[in-house]
Amino acid sequence: MAWMICGTVPDAAFPLAEGYWRLDKDFLHVERGGIPPLSVQRGTPALLATALLTCETLGAAPPAALLVGDIGNGDGSGNLYNHLAASLPDRSEIRGITFHYLFPDIDGHNRVLMALEKRSPKSVLVADAGFMYVAKMSGYAEAYDLFTPDVGELAFLADEKAPHPFYTRGFLLSADEDVPHLVERAYQHGNAARFLLVKGKSDRLVREGRFLEEVSEPQVPALEPIGGTGDLVTGLVTGLLASGMEMARACLTAARAARLTGLLANPTPATQIAALLPFLPEALHRAMKMP
Repeated sequence: MAWMICGTVPDAAFPLAEGYWRLDKDFLHVERGGIPPLSVQRGTPALLATALLTCETLGAAPPAALLVGDIGNGDGSGNLYNHLAASLPDRSEIRGITFHYLFPDIDGHNRVLMALEKRSPKSVLVADAGFMYVAKMSGYAEAYDLFTPDVGELAFLADEKAPHPFYTRGFLLSADEDVPHLVERAYQHGNAARFLLVKGKSDRLVREGRFLEEVSEPQVPALEPIGGTGDLVTGLVTGLLASGMEMARACLTAARAARLTGLLANPTPATQIAALLPFLPEALHRAMKMP
């Protein structure tokens, strides 16, 4: 196993399950069976489906996934934290991990991070959504290689006093033009990963506070109201990193491919993420040809 995706499913009855999945149209099926198929619409299933399709397109080994049901009370996430803290020291085969929707639990996060630090070589660590929040809340954001926030999430990273996104100060109303200031604040207070891929009207790649490149074309306004488009980007990055691509190139290729997927799909605001995925392979091929 080279890469693992960790996240939750909004179903309290869904068990803690680790394994490989395959994508069949709008559903994910676990290879060993025994678990109902997962709908690919948004959240971690959308991220996982995108990463699987990316790896399939590139001929790369697929990521495994560690998933658990959690409806917002943290019970399932707690089980996942416990599993990782106990098992990671002996899992040297995991080269990288993408952490996604998990209930923010600082103690659970810190136990997982301590388990990761016992391993050599160090895994590449990507965080988005709830796990990105807790990485910042814990004070250990700098242990991560990549965060993939949108502008609202970046505002939380930039607010050194906010213990939770709900308490983010006026930055929460920030727009794309505020990104440089927010990035500066996030790095100033140690609340950013080594790389940031900031998703917005323009997607911006940042390394250790320095802006490297911006992706603004093509513009597909209908993508904006579609839930799960951020999961599409993070799933693409995950698949590209799992294939062995270097971080900066993976981020830029993912940003371009997500936009091209939208252009090819010609969506409406009512379009679901699953309807975009058939267009991803062609979009990815086009994005990889860009300089």
